[in-house]
Amino acid sequence: MNNSWLDLEGKVAIVTGGASGIGLQIKEGLVNSGAKVVVSDLNVEEGQQADGSYFVKCDVTNKVSVDNMVAKTVELFGSVDILVNNAGVNLPRLLVDVQGEKPEYELSEKDFDFMVAVNQKGPYLCAQASAREMVKQNKGVIINIASEAGQEGSAGQSCYSATKGAVISFTRAWAKELGKYNIRVISVAPGIMETTEMRTGAYNEALAYTRGVTVDGLASDYSKSIPLGREGKLKEIGDLVSYLASHRSSYITGTTVNISGGKSRG
Repeated sequence: MNNSWLDLEGKVAIVTGGASGIGLQIKEGLVNSGAKVVVSDLNVEEGQQADGSYFVKCDVTNKVSVDNMVAKTVELFGSVDILVNNAGVNLPRLLVDVQGEKPEYELSEKDFDFMVAVNQKGPYLCAQASAREMVKQNKGVIINIASEAGQEGSAGQSCYSATKGAVISFTRAWAKELGKYNIRVISVAPGIMETTEMRTGAYNEALAYTRGVTVDGLASDYSKSIPLGREGKLKEIGDLVSYLASHRSSYITGTTVNISGGKSRG
């Protein structure tokens, strides 16, 4: 059903990493609000989908691939009105494996370079290519999916936290650069959300080791840490992104919107 209140009918959006997890919910929210959506992902076959979205295979760490993806979007739909920088990776890693039992869970240069390439270089390349089109139009919205970890830090996830902190800084700086061209830039910082494809067995094993608990010990009584007493739903992120992409949020830019159920250091 089209959400006419948001009035995204005919707007052209790119969602990176939009084939699964948070990105999938963001894509569905935008489609349901009337937008024409190009999903950029590594593991898709290019072409039109049943819901009207269009899939383009793209490596967000590669400039040629990103430029081709944006050019394809313009070729198909004539513009880029909305970019959602959602593609991201997280490898739980300790700065120092003091116990020395799992050296593979100590942060290596390879792990560092991988997370920085996807989480930090990717948003830069996609924003740059999309902003070139938005400047021509004198309008646009860039939404960066950050993380609460980028604001608060997270044990066992220092590199991931740092890349998301960089995304938040990108947001503030780009909003100042691009505001004169009627381009808004916002970041969204999810807290603890329901399980996505990122939460594989290998991921949980790594996270548990970096936190000094068992895999079963990762489960939490959220009523003790989150005022709303539950984990977030992916659809709630999708709804927020659709709102931020719409004219209903036309005076919001250069800031980070937390979606964390009230969770904070306090």
